[in-house]
Amino acid sequence: MAQAVARGVNSIENARATLKEAMETSLDDLLVCDGLVLGSPEYFGFMAGAMKDLFDRTYYQARGRKEVFKKPYVVFISAGSDGHGALRSIERICVGYQLKKVYEPVIATGEIDETALKLCEELGRVIAAGCEAGIY
Repeated sequence: MAQAVARGVNSIENARATLKEAMETSLDDLLVCDGLVLGSPEYFGFMAGAMKDLFDRTYYQARGRKEVFKKPYVVFISAGSDGHGALRSIERICVGYQLKKVYEPVIATGEIDETALKLCEELGRVIAAGCEAGIY
């Protein structure tokens, strides 16, 4: 799913996706990007622990930083159930970061199929095009 999002981002002129696992992502990564695409599997109705760790490691340093304030974000989730618990937990934290949700999430339940991958590509194109055009 992340690779499909990256294909969508990279299809926009002057946009470049940087794929990073949550444990490899730092505050600097959050500060320098134009927009965030947050992806997570759903575990027991919650986001992955690594994603929560990223938020925990960066929250207090990011609070009040103009480089983060109102930064656009979108979400994709691979879910065994409905994905709404993971989505709620991610969106709740994004409110605390004062990020700006700019598109509806992609939630794939069960097997990842071509439909889910196409939606992920669209997700990437939308956030990249909006950032490139200065809409967000």
